[in-house]
Amino acid sequence: MKNQENYPTEKQKMLNGEYYYAFEKILLEERKRAKQLCQQLNDIPDSDPQERSNIIKQLFNTNKEVWIESPFRCDYGYNITVGDNFYANFGCVILDCNLVTIGNNVKLGPCVQIYTATHPINPQERISGKEMAYPITIGDNVWIGGNSIILPKVNIGNNSVIGAGSIVTKNIPDNVVAVGNPCRVIKQIPQTL
Repeated sequence: MKNQENYPTEKQKMLNGEYYYAFEKILLEERKRAKQLCQQLNDIPDSDPQERSNIIKQLFNTNKEVWIESPFRCDYGYNITVGDNFYANFGCVILDCNLVTIGNNVKLGPCVQIYTATHPINPQERISGKEMAYPITIGDNVWIGGNSIILPKVNIGNNSVIGAGSIVTKNIPDNVVAVGNPCRVIKQIPQTL
C-alpha cells in the first residue's frame, strides 16, 4: 500500500490552485463551521458591536477590528485576511476557497462579491465534481462600488476605485478608476502631496 502522507490533501490542492474535490469530509466540516459563524453574525443586532466583532474575529482568525454589515456569507473565513479599517456593506459574499488578501482602509459597497472559486469549462470534468480556486488580492485604500464582482486571480492595486456594478476579470493597477463589464481603467487618480 502506498504511503498516504506523500499525497496532498484536498485542502492543499484547493490552496495550490489544483483540481480538488470540495465535498471531502474535512472541507465539508470547515464550511459547516463558517456557515454557523456567518449565521450567528447575521443574527446579532447592530446594537451589539462587541459580539459582532467577536464572531468576525473567530471567522477570520484575526485580532483586527473590522466591521461587516449583515447579511454576510463566506465559505471558510480563515482564508480571508483583512487590514486595518476594513468595512463591508450589506450583502457581501466572499467565496474564499483560496486566499483573499485585503489591505488597509478598504471599503466594499453593498452586495460586493469576491469569488476565488471556479469550475472546469470541460463538462465531463465539471460533472465529475472537480473544482479549482485561485487567490485574489485587494490593495490598500481601495473602494469597490456596490454590486461589483471580483473574479479569481485578480489583483486590485492600491488607492484604486472600482465603479458600482463592475465585473473585474483582470488585474487593475494602482491609482485608477475602473468600471464596467469587463472592468477597465477609465482614468488615473491624481496623487496629492
